[in-house]
Amino acid sequence: MDHIQQLIGRYPALSGIRDQIQEACDLIIKTYEAKGKLLIAGNGGSAADSEHIVGELMKSFVRKRALPAGFCAKLEKINSELGGYLSARIQPGLPAIALTGHSSLSSACINDIDGSVTFAQQVYGYGNAGDLFLGISTSGNAKNVLYAALTAKAKDMKVIGLSGNTGGRLAEYADVSIIVPETETFKIQEFHLPIYHALCLAVEEHFFK
Repeated sequence: MDHIQQLIGRYPALSGIRDQIQEACDLIIKTYEAKGKLLIAGNGGSAADSEHIVGELMKSFVRKRALPAGFCAKLEKINSELGGYLSARIQPGLPAIALTGHSSLSSACINDIDGSVTFAQQVYGYGNAGDLFLGISTSGNAKNVLYAALTAKAKDMKVIGLSGNTGGRLAEYADVSIIVPETETFKIQEFHLPIYHALCLAVEEHFFK
């Protein structure tokens, strides 16, 4: 099923950025095929979107995800009762971390260093070459997201920018820049959700046929 084409069918205004959405999808799949992970950050509503994306990737979204039989056997070998319970309930996840919910680390950075480098600090600590950073900023100019994107590039990670308006400075650091055709924040966010849903659907379908 072509989830991106279905997205365009529901939101014709996005037809002009179909290629960029497909490129982002391909990059996420390539990252996971290479055993990399996805780091995601944004502010305000985009912080909520970051957490939302993780929720769709780290467990079943619309497809059933069965644990590999070998892992189930290992669980049940350790403890047949508990292992059997977990085997029937744990779902394979595609590794994704939202950088927005680590309150102790974030407040420490705000107090001890500079709050605007919090996401960059996390990218440096979590990120490895071959990982992927998804920066969400409706303007494309959120300073903390820009710092994280720059740090990701220095760590030999790829960067996807999800923004609106002109794409802002985030587009300078993004390997793929998805710039939705809106200028008002809430209207940009209204496009962001169906885009990342389509991406999550397509990526899940690729790995869990």
